Amino acid sequence: MAGDAESRGYPDAIVRPVTAARTITTERFAVSPALAGHVDYHWYVGWDLEQPHDQQIIPQPRIHIAAEDGRLLVHGIGRRPFRRHLTGRGHTLGVSFLPGLFRPVLGSRVSAIADQVLPAQELLAVDDRPVADQILASDDPAEMAAALETYLLAVGLPTDPVAEDVRRWMALAEDDRSITRAEQLAERAGLSLRSLQRLFSEYVGVGPKWVVQRFRVLEVAARAHSGDVDWAAVAAELDFSDQAHLVRTFRDVVGQPPATYAKDL
Repeated sequence: MAGDAESRGYPDAIVRPVTAARTITTERFAVSPALAGHVDYHWYVGWDLEQPHDQQIIPQPRIHIAAEDGRLLVHGIGRRPFRRHLTGRGHTLGVSFLPGLFRPVLGSRVSAIADQVLPAQELLAVDDRPVADQILASDDPAEMAAALETYLLAVGLPTDPVAEDVRRWMALAEDDRSITRAEQLAERAGLSLRSLQRLFSEYVGVGPKWVVQRFRVLEVAARAHSGDVDWAAVAAELDFSDQAHLVRTFRDVVGQPPATYAKDL
């Protein structure tokens, strides 16, 4: 699912990527070394539309900060479907924090901002409006990224060894397909399930059960994007109880069964 070091995250989180590629411009690029320990990548979305476009994204277990509507907005992890209604001409630029690494910046429990979108100043105590104006007035993504990095460095990016542990456990949940339950992840981390749940609530913003399931949903999306799929075989490989369980889980997140979705990308 994840890309290379300069373009990580989950490209398959973009719902109906073929339609999206014809409609909007997207780009991901690396952050400077000063941010690399906290921020995964910059992302840019631009559009110039004759007709309105609704873009859906599969929510991911990470925090984003983006310039929108004259503010820098902090997007807590959303457990509900995420859609944006785009009209006319415009753009946004944001950053995706490494899982667990926004907690040292926020200075409090990340679960407190789950399912919320809040102005950065409200959480980080540095006025975000001047840099948001600068980003939204520019037509150069590199210039936008430099402005956002300056803001984040002014906020401060403290280190936290526990956050690094959480980051490793998140990577384990993503990369090891044999981990299909939160209990298995806790065992691999050498923690009780209760301790892992507490740390994930504190540092990630959601519980490990949600994280493990979301990585499976993203994998199902990747399979749908890849072409003809044997869904029963995928259900067995990803340890869903049966194909019906896979279909229900994917439909709850994306809105359609995976086979139907794969025909309309």
